[in-house]
Amino acid sequence: MIRHRPFGSGHPYSVDTEQRWPIDPVAGESLAIGARATPDIVEVEAELVVVDPSGERHRERMPLDRIARTSRGQTVDGGHLASAQARLARAAGGWALAIDAPEAGSHLRYRLSGRTAEGAAQHTRWFETPVFGWQPAPDDVVASTGTRRIVAGSVATLTDGERVRRVRFAVPLEPGEHVTGFGERFDALDHRGSELDSVVFEQYKSQGAERKTYLPMPFAHVVGGDGWGFHVRTSRRVQFDLGASATDTMFVEVETDAPIGEPAVTTAFYGGTPTEVLDAFLDEVGRPEQLPDWVFRLWASGNEWNTQAEVMRQMDLHRGHDVPVGSVVIEAWSDESTFTAFRDSRYAVTEDGAPHRLADFEFPEDGAWPDPKGMVDELHARDIRVHLWQIPLMKLRPHPAGQAKADARAAVREGVLIREPDARGALRPYRNRGWWFPLSYMPDLTDDRAAAWWTEKRRYLVDEVGIDGFKTDGGEHAWGRELGYLDGTRGDEANNRFPVAYAKAYGDLLRSSGKAPVTFSRAGFAGSQAHGAFWAGDENSTWDAFRWSMFAGLSAAASGILYWGWDLAGFSGDLPDAELYLRATAASTFVPIMQYHSEFNHHRTPSRDRTPWNIAEQSGDERVLGVFREFAQLRERLVPYLAAEAAQSIRTSSPLMRPVYFDHPALDTAWTHPLQWMLGRDLFVSPVLVAGEAEHEVALPPGAWRDAWTGEAVEGPAVLRREVSIDRAAVYIRAAAWDDLAPVFTG
Repeated sequence: MIRHRPFGSGHPYSVDTEQRWPIDPVAGESLAIGARATPDIVEVEAELVVVDPSGERHRERMPLDRIARTSRGQTVDGGHLASAQARLARAAGGWALAIDAPEAGSHLRYRLSGRTAEGAAQHTRWFETPVFGWQPAPDDVVASTGTRRIVAGSVATLTDGERVRRVRFAVPLEPGEHVTGFGERFDALDHRGSELDSVVFEQYKSQGAERKTYLPMPFAHVVGGDGWGFHVRTSRRVQFDLGASATDTMFVEVETDAPIGEPAVTTAFYGGTPTEVLDAFLDEVGRPEQLPDWVFRLWASGNEWNTQAEVMRQMDLHRGHDVPVGSVVIEAWSDESTFTAFRDSRYAVTEDGAPHRLADFEFPEDGAWPDPKGMVDELHARDIRVHLWQIPLMKLRPHPAGQAKADARAAVREGVLIREPDARGALRPYRNRGWWFPLSYMPDLTDDRAAAWWTEKRRYLVDEVGIDGFKTDGGEHAWGRELGYLDGTRGDEANNRFPVAYAKAYGDLLRSSGKAPVTFSRAGFAGSQAHGAFWAGDENSTWDAFRWSMFAGLSAAASGILYWGWDLAGFSGDLPDAELYLRATAASTFVPIMQYHSEFNHHRTPSRDRTPWNIAEQSGDERVLGVFREFAQLRERLVPYLAAEAAQSIRTSSPLMRPVYFDHPALDTAWTHPLQWMLGRDLFVSPVLVAGEAEHEVALPPGAWRDAWTGEAVEGPAVLRREVSIDRAAVYIRAAAWDDLAPVFTG
């Protein structure tokens, strides 16, 4: 067997052995054509036919070289991003040919042939592609609104003479300007001097080191000078060189698909303060909606809370230890086949895929969830909201049975799935190419009819069981520019939009039942601002990850994400020690969403739950439980302030968790001390982010302040060195708000 897939798996950061790269050949540049073959294939040859712009045909045969076997993505990203074909990849040999792409406007046709040792031949089908070339282009190929800042004469297009696939242009950067934003970013606040892109990607852990993100946006602030910002108005991938190649220039390269001679991309330029820039951006993409006050209370979860008894035991422990909790997220609740039925429940299969109602289920007394509604009612009586975990996939491995089988058939019959072309170009259901639930079907939640079909199967959970929200996890599974969405768009345009539509679909379900649209997502894009809350994704319990998460929160806030949090002290790996756990608790008390979570550990002992009582027990540090309790109780008292400031943020577009440069764009310490922030109008927060820090340096912004704990008056701007005990955080109250906020800290 010999296989070539010109588009590969669609992994945005890894080139597959069997693909063409680049997918769109560029004249004069190297073009790789790869294949995988079974071990019986001993030779592989490419048959190439080039039709040049004059119409002359050139035919050539060229051998492919054998290359080392690889499994795509497995040598990076912790092994979590291999495609669904990894098993085949390990069993197959790799072959590759590198040529110089022919001149622009040519047409390339090719197929690959393999020969066994016995002389038997195998062939792929014929593949075709135009050849593109970079050409100077008129400036109006890049349309713009606002004060145009594009360097005249800098526009170039990658074109085959008929279509434009990429556009490049330059924007000047002045000395002292800082470039920040770009959605949720884990590595820095100021990205000047670096390169990044905007593609939704599941970077499982080490986000700050890998510089990839679940929640990108082609939007940025340029702070300093006269102050401005921009938004490249596209859902396709955009690559930014932010002064890395030339210190005084930003280069932008945008994927597109436009007829030659027409505008191929639009960039909006905004002027003014960071708040004014963000306000203009939110006018375009959508504004946050005010969520209920209870979202600001502590959220608690653990992947090993996978029975009703364990959930209630953990909630009892919160009550027993006097640790107030506002929401519990139950991840491991479903059969993980349908993601609609509680594990161990009994019910009749609806062969047509129709939704169930609560009365259709029987819950065995000795099952994992003997009385889900009774559990939810009891938690509501305790003033605890309940959220269930979701994934936007239909599992097909192992081979589905029962309701999962009926649902898969119904999804195909009803035409609600994202599709991909087969070898002949006909569309078939897309099969997830990522590492997580590989080969699953994926509903097209960008389509209203498909989204309604999907969410109606979950309606009984909201209407009858009483669920308050959903953890809308895993919105990153659409890989490949050739995917087909129901509105006719392709994956290169729609994949980044999928997580926005995913959260919206569940929000619409909740809203239609008279509930607030509380979703909790990790993936998103421009437009996500209007849809629920977010957390920073999966991370280890390390100090590096702690700092990366703070960058993520500030950059997300600067991009208009209002309700944001992270798994305090991390959710994976070794348990955090007491110092990391309590420093992270202190910081989490002063971000919009305070929550802890822990990864599944197969119920091995000792437990890896991130509950304060487990951290106290495993660390042997008697301070943990008392200090966590104090911060959780402080957080309860802070809720009215957070709710009022969230409403103010929605009215004004000034972020709730606000980088200092929003209020003081010319302040040097906004950049020399980036991991500090305003929380609303009257609190300034400077968390301890370094292990064993004996003295913490605080860069206080201008104004009259008072230490939140001691009441000591301090005038800013000032750089202070101060001790911060493990049961405190460096927090300052604006002097004018002292009388209102001091009681929050004194209890």
